Amino acid sequence: MQKSPLSGAVWDECSSLAVLLATNGIRAAESADAFALVIQHTHIEQHISHQRNMAKYKLEYIWLDGYQPVPNLRSKTLVKEFNSFPKLEELPNWGFDGSSTRQAEGHSSDCVLKPVAVYPDPTRRNGVLVMSEVLMPDGKPHPSNSRATIHDDPDAWFGFEQEYFLYQDGAPLGFPKAGGFPPPQGEYYTGVGYKNVGNIAREIVEAHLDLCHDAGINHEGINAEVAKGQWEFQVFGKGSRTAADQVWVARYLLVRLCEKYCVDVNFHCKPLGKDVDWNGSGMHSNFSTKHMREVGGKDYFERLMAAFDKYKNEHIAVYGPDNHLRLTGLHETQSIDKFNYGIANRGASVRVPHSFVNNGYKGYLEDRRPNSQGDPYKIASRILQTIATVPK
Repeated sequence: MQKSPLSGAVWDECSSLAVLLATNGIRAAESADAFALVIQHTHIEQHISHQRNMAKYKLEYIWLDGYQPVPNLRSKTLVKEFNSFPKLEELPNWGFDGSSTRQAEGHSSDCVLKPVAVYPDPTRRNGVLVMSEVLMPDGKPHPSNSRATIHDDPDAWFGFEQEYFLYQDGAPLGFPKAGGFPPPQGEYYTGVGYKNVGNIAREIVEAHLDLCHDAGINHEGINAEVAKGQWEFQVFGKGSRTAADQVWVARYLLVRLCEKYCVDVNFHCKPLGKDVDWNGSGMHSNFSTKHMREVGGKDYFERLMAAFDKYKNEHIAVYGPDNHLRLTGLHETQSIDKFNYGIANRGASVRVPHSFVNNGYKGYLEDRRPNSQGDPYKIASRILQTIATVPK
C-alpha cells in the first residue's frame, strides 16, 4: 500500500472517516489511503492540525485592589489554550471576588478584570503576565480603577525612577539584627562590596533586571541608593498608560521575585521615620512632550513652571501618601508646601538638566516630588493635565 502523505494523527482520522462513510453505504473511495489522498488539502487536516498545535498558557491576571491610600498588587492564574502567545484582544475578561480585596460588598461581590497590557512571563513555561483594569459588573470602571480615565498622550515620554527598600525580619537588609543602625550614609549610594550592599541585594536586583527585559519591560537601569538596603530601578515608556503599566508590572515582578529570598519590598517613602538622618524613597518622574522636545524655548519653560507652581497642591495630592515625612527640605527634597526649580538642583521640586538649557530649553524635566508609593497612572495624568493648561 502506498504510504499516505498525511501525519499519523490525520491518517487515523481519515481511516475512521472512510469506515464511517462505507458503513453508511457511501462508496467514497476504495480504501482509506485513497480517501486520504482525496481530502488531504481540505479543512479536515487543517482542523486536526489546529487542535494538535494548541498549547495551554498560564495567564497571570494582575490588578490593583481597593486598599487606601495605597493599593496592593493582586494576581491569579487562568489556564487557556492558544495556538501561540496570545494577543491582547484574544484575552477574555475574568471575574473575581471583590469582597476579599475591598472592592465590593459580600452580598454583591462580583468584579471584572479587563486585560489592558500583556507581557511574557519568563518564570513560567507558556507564562503570560496580564495587566488588568477592574470594572464593575456593568462594564463601567470601578472606583478604584485609576487607569481608565487618566490623561494620555502617546507623544508624552515618561521615565520613572522607582526607589525602594529591601526588608528582612522587619528591618532593611544590612541593618544590625540586634537593632540600631549601620554606619551613616555616605558609601552606600552606587556602592560596591559586601559592607555596602551585602550578599543578597545585588542578586535580587540583577535577577529583577533580567526578568523585566525578558518580559519586554523597558527597564533602563539599577543602582544602590543613598541608604543601606535601598535600591532604585528606572522604567521608560511612551504614553502615560504604557509607561505606568510597565512600572506596575515591574513592581509586581520584584515583589514576586523576593518571595524566594524571604525578603519584602518596602515602598513607603520614609520607612525609617522622619526624625532620623536616613533618606526617604521617591519615584522621580522625568517627562517630556513632543512640544518640549521639538519646540521648547525659555518663555514656554517659564510659563510651564508657573503652571506647576499654581497647581502644586493638586500635584502633591496624587504624588503618594505620607509625602510630608519625605518632602521636608532635607535629604535632597524641597518642602512639601513650596515649589521651585533649579538647574541640576536635586533639592528643588523640579530639576532642570544642563542638557535642557544647553539645547535651547528643549528636552525633558524631572519632577522630584512623587514618592515611591505613588501611583504612576495618577502621577503621569496630573503632569499632563498641568501641561495642557499652558498655551504653546
